[in-house]
Amino acid sequence: MTSQFQKAQTFQKLHESGFFILPNPWDVGSARILQGMGFSALATTSAGFAASVGRPDYAITRDEKLAHVQAITSATDLPVTADLENGFGHSPDACAEVIRLGAEAGLMGGSIEDFSSKLGQQYAIKHSTERVQASVEAARSLDFPFMLTARAENFFTGEPDLGDTITRLQAYQEAGADVLYAPGLRTLEDIASVLASIDRPLNVLIGPFNGFVPLDELADIGVRRVSLGSSLANLAYGALAEAASELQSSGTTRFTERAISGERLAELMK
Repeated sequence: MTSQFQKAQTFQKLHESGFFILPNPWDVGSARILQGMGFSALATTSAGFAASVGRPDYAITRDEKLAHVQAITSATDLPVTADLENGFGHSPDACAEVIRLGAEAGLMGGSIEDFSSKLGQQYAIKHSTERVQASVEAARSLDFPFMLTARAENFFTGEPDLGDTITRLQAYQEAGADVLYAPGLRTLEDIASVLASIDRPLNVLIGPFNGFVPLDELADIGVRRVSLGSSLANLAYGALAEAASELQSSGTTRFTERAISGERLAELMK
């Protein structure tokens, strides 16, 4: 297996060399498949993992998340970064602790949100920035380059205000975040505006939500990486639901024509 330090160096270099796709496995099997398909790095999905154990997003404990992270990082030679939600606590210390624990579980990076599902709102910018700063300090205390991603949740779960989003990302940049992320940006113009306002790599969730564009267009305007969130997990579960519906409604099994063969699955997961 590749060492954690080597994986971390690889992940850091990916952010320095241009555009890349960061797909999100939800379990060990999907991680192994994505590695077998030739991707360069992986990111966990909180919603996808929650669905795999029969729960909604934000219903996973910190210990469950870390055990999941450990399983994924142990199963692949690829660098892995994790959706660490809001750090599983409101305080800067909680964020710092989950970064340290995530590193112990094998991560090369992780993201911290500025939204609390329990409070149902974004944290104030000052408090959010303190949380990012504590996370950065924890990351810098490690003996390898841990890529800290700071998320502004305005368009995803907070207030869809582009100006506030940019103000937050700039504050997180000044606090030392390695990567910036504002999931749910609506247009290509909004993404370009964010890019013009920061000098850190920007992660984009799939693409502008008001009309997805080819990934090449995101690369052309300077997006550094694109992640997929829970979309791959949702696709897999959607295929399961459609197959079950076909069985119940028509009694046919045409869905088997779209299924991957056992041989191909085994080949990908080697």
